[in-house]
Amino acid sequence: MKKVVTAFLLACTAVAVPMGVSMAQDAKLAPISDYVTSDIKPWLNDPVIIEAIKAQNAANANLGQADIDALDKKWRAEVDGSDHSMIDGVLGNALSKFLQEKKAASNGKIAEIFVMDAKGLNVGQSDPTSDYWQGDEGKFQKSFGAGKDAVFVDEIEKDESTQALQSQASVTISDDKGTPIGAITVGVNVDAL
Repeated sequence: MKKVVTAFLLACTAVAVPMGVSMAQDAKLAPISDYVTSDIKPWLNDPVIIEAIKAQNAANANLGQADIDALDKKWRAEVDGSDHSMIDGVLGNALSKFLQEKKAASNGKIAEIFVMDAKGLNVGQSDPTSDYWQGDEGKFQKSFGAGKDAVFVDEIEKDESTQALQSQASVTISDDKGTPIGAITVGVNVDAL
């Protein structure tokens, strides 16, 4: 009987540790989730966002994976090169200007913002991203890929360039009919919350 009780207690301990870690992580992410709900979600249905995503979805409707890879490769080359025509085109559009204004108005709470279309390609952004295609990353797959109203808050990490604690929160963006059309990722400066 004593062996059975000991085995049971060991099994409970093994289960409790991961749950405790998860609960601690959830507690750390709760303020980020609250910030997204109170300060980000209210402007996600702005026509500037919705129309930009719809236009890019229409323009990119026939892109295959090879096309997406070629666009991503071009973007990555521009990040490291002297020609920034593709990056400048995205950073100069109306949606990017809107996102830059939202970042500036956040009083340091937002480190970066970018909006993606239904394929995971950048539509607009407050700052240049290292790549153009986000479709292969958790931020896109766990927001847009999870459907309407999905919110994904990633783990808190130290940003090497700013030395600030940051988490990326991603939210599915839907049209007025509730159909998911894209997603947004917001880099939240945890130290500023």
